[in-house]
Amino acid sequence: MEKRAIDLAKQIIELDLQRDAIFEQLLALLGDRAYEILRHMQNKY
Repeated sequence: MEKRAIDLAKQIIELDLQRDAIFEQLLALLGDRAYEILRHMQNKY
C-alpha cells in the first residue's frame, strides 16, 4: 500500500477517536439532547 494511503487512514482513525471524545463531552453537557442538537447542527451545514 502507498504510504499516503496509510497516512490518510491513520488520520481518519485519529479523527474518529477525537470525534468520540468530543461527543462524550457533549453528552455530559446535554444528556440525551446531544443527539438532537448534533443532528440539527449537521442539517444546518
